[in-house]
Amino acid sequence: MDKTNDSPRAVEIFSFDEGRATSPIAAKVWRTRSVPIDTLTSVAKTHWLMVVTKHRGRTSLTVRGPETKASTVPIPQDTDFLGIQFRVGTFMPKLPVARLVDRDLTLPAAGTRTFWLNGSAWEFPTFDNVDVFLQRLTRRGLVVHDPLVDAAHLGRHVELSSRSMRRRIRHATGLTLGLIRQIERAEHALTLLERGATILDVVAHAGYADQPHLTRSLHRFLGHTPSRIVRGHAR
Repeated sequence: MDKTNDSPRAVEIFSFDEGRATSPIAAKVWRTRSVPIDTLTSVAKTHWLMVVTKHRGRTSLTVRGPETKASTVPIPQDTDFLGIQFRVGTFMPKLPVARLVDRDLTLPAAGTRTFWLNGSAWEFPTFDNVDVFLQRLTRRGLVVHDPLVDAAHLGRHVELSSRSMRRRIRHATGLTLGLIRQIERAEHALTLLERGATILDVVAHAGYADQPHLTRSLHRFLGHTPSRIVRGHAR
């Protein structure tokens, strides 16, 4: 059996303190601390994020791209994390999202409290000043948002050819719209299972052809089968 079936998801083991940034480019801000478990299942994600890591006196900032499949990752011990989750359609022109799909990049440190970004030293953001950090990124054009990608993602009509829209979506997200919707459907199925829906009800309400299709989707994107998710939620 795939090892991802044995490692819990982050939401099952971490205690998250979440906030909502006032900046329109960010969907969520969170912070947490590591737990004494060796590995976790990192689930597929349609978004990219910045993660500030504080480990034994050293701070770093990593840009993590969208993830197209679940994977098992180690958990560093004695570590604090701050995460900034960016909205779909938001991207860094100097650091294309397509290069970061299923990858991450740790930006070089400029000092104990700063890191290098676009040739300048930036202070590491904190949970309390993240809005100021995001405003600076936007003001300097280091992070931008494509409203047409946002509209297409929400199913609204866009005055562009299908080919042009596909190109803009790929440029802004690193993914295709079809893959984004597959990941979001798996997330919806997960929510239904955690709310107590039966597997057969989830197949119907989430739009899967049958139970094997649901199982393959959740194993690919979430790292667990529907029955494993139900068992884990029942603990």
